[in-house]
Amino acid sequence: MLIEFTLNYQPIAIEAPPDVTLLHLLRDHLNLTGAKEGCSVGECGACSVIMDGRLVNSCLVLAPQAHGSEIITIEGIHAPDGGPNDLQENFITYGAVQCGICIPGMVVAGEALLMRTLTPTRTEIRTALAGNLCRCTGYQQIVDAIEATAVQRRQAS
Repeated sequence: MLIEFTLNYQPIAIEAPPDVTLLHLLRDHLNLTGAKEGCSVGECGACSVIMDGRLVNSCLVLAPQAHGSEIITIEGIHAPDGGPNDLQENFITYGAVQCGICIPGMVVAGEALLMRTLTPTRTEIRTALAGNLCRCTGYQQIVDAIEATAVQRRQAS
């Protein structure tokens, strides 16, 4: 079936089976491997993408549901020069990066939150990350990185 949507700010049309998940469409058909398959049941957040401004688990979305949508993956989050953006730099600065399995989903969750507000409380940041599991960092550094990015973006605007 033909699925047409905007992917990382670019229009795309692709033929795919109607029963393939968005995660597998991204990974297996479009070679975008930043979203990871962790649990396959929407518990871990490793497959997180932004769909029409909302954070979703791509393992729970059938690819045809993306038709007409705007999807942003970790590959679509970067600085204008293609390098790490301010949030990704802050993940590095604050030591919020360990093994790398959860990090794409955490960055995507952080960006989804910062798209909605540049004044999140620490509780709001934690709530925004609630669907993303990490077994390495203990979350504090991730919360710090998102909070610092919000402050920087507020000051820049």
